[in-house]
Amino acid sequence: MVRTEAQGRVQGSAPVSVIDIGSNSVRVVIYEGLSRAPTTLFNEKVLCGLGKGLGSSGRMDPEAVDRALAALRRFRALSVQAGATEIYVLATAAAREASNGPDFIRNVEGILGQEAHVLSGEEEAYYSALGVTSGFHHADGIAGDLGGGSLELIDIHDHELGKGITLPLGGLRLSEYSGGSIAKARAFARQQVKSAKLLSKGEGRTFYAVGGTWRNVAKLHMEMRGYPLHMMQGYELPLAEMQAFLKEIVDGTAAKNPAWQAVSKNRRALLPFGAVAMQEVLAVMKPSRIIVSAQGVREGYLYSKLSPKDKASDPLLVAADQLAILRARSPEHARELAEWTGRMVPVFGIDESDEESRYRRAACLLADISWRAHPDYRGLQALNIIAHSSFTGITHAGRAYIALANYYRFEGLSDNGATGPLAAIGTPRLLELAKLLGGLLRVVYLFSASMPGIVNHLSFRPSVQPDIDLEFVVPPAYRDFSGERLDGRLQQLAKLTGKRLAFRYE
Repeated sequence: MVRTEAQGRVQGSAPVSVIDIGSNSVRVVIYEGLSRAPTTLFNEKVLCGLGKGLGSSGRMDPEAVDRALAALRRFRALSVQAGATEIYVLATAAAREASNGPDFIRNVEGILGQEAHVLSGEEEAYYSALGVTSGFHHADGIAGDLGGGSLELIDIHDHELGKGITLPLGGLRLSEYSGGSIAKARAFARQQVKSAKLLSKGEGRTFYAVGGTWRNVAKLHMEMRGYPLHMMQGYELPLAEMQAFLKEIVDGTAAKNPAWQAVSKNRRALLPFGAVAMQEVLAVMKPSRIIVSAQGVREGYLYSKLSPKDKASDPLLVAADQLAILRARSPEHARELAEWTGRMVPVFGIDESDEESRYRRAACLLADISWRAHPDYRGLQALNIIAHSSFTGITHAGRAYIALANYYRFEGLSDNGATGPLAAIGTPRLLELAKLLGGLLRVVYLFSASMPGIVNHLSFRPSVQPDIDLEFVVPPAYRDFSGERLDGRLQQLAKLTGKRLAFRYE
């Protein structure tokens, strides 16, 4: 049997595996390759509870250790099966603090055949911060990574990182220390957070919430409000709303909501203690908003392995370009659209911000990824792929813009039931830009047959005719493209923009 290489994978990319040994969970994530926009090939975790009882005994529970070692044997086999060329092994609070930690790590290294990097609290904060900076465009605020055993805090200003600190406030540890008492947990958390002097520099900035317990807080909030996207990365709440929701978790109100079942049974017991820890952090920091980061230590560690050039690249545009290579009829044509629309948008009186420009470029790179779908469903498939892909470096409102622009490009410039949920999380400005971009693409695609070489010869320009605002200028070589369908598309764009438009065939 002839083995066929997968065409849906980025060529020249070798898989890498990261095994993360935490105080509550042990996880393996196998990535497609070392990339600015890493894609997950395989992801599995086992809730071993290595940190259970650590605070009182000073040792990792033997049963938890056995479960973890058994999981690691499987994780090594999975990594080898996936063709991982590197296996990176990271261990955090439980392994570094337990008296039987060194013995455990020796067994880990024997099973995996790799050196295990036992992170200090400061290193854990550092790599978590790198995960945040790698996943957000110009991150600015304080990142908090809540694990089972500890909470790491670090100040981030774009790619400048402060010195991280670690506090003994992991959800599992806080629960055990307090004996299940919320009042005792709060008193302890408040005392510990007071020592975190760096939080005073966070007022009015962003708090980036990292870690499984806090992701589940966000997941519960999504479920309770019927939020249309079920992805943690970039989920955002203003301070007052988050504080009110944390109170619902702590006082038990949230547990009465059917959405409570959306949180895994193993995580539910720790949710109130994770909520208490966040309440105390927010009370001292006073950020303007809380944003959830699905990227943390693992992604930060991989990011640290990149070249300076790759680190400086834009993860959103890297991912969009890769998807164009994998799914578009012509990636080169998609890149042409990104450049062409950048020149045309100002002609319509739009002054893009840096963020809007990035989103427009990404939308163009993704404008042809659904071409293999049935024609009646290309718009819907584009919307679903873009809305639900694991992009980073983008807000949820920006994701809505990119998805809707490509829906409009296929389906027309009006809204319907398919656009409503995403339109609800977009800003009025981004929704306006999405329709403009969709309208431009609807016109120019009819010249290109989705192939490169023509788009850059076309342009809108102010008209000298008194009854026309803008002319779409077509060189003589492309006169044969003229037709009724083109005229109809141009008038749709005219109606949208309120400008009088006409073709000019030179």
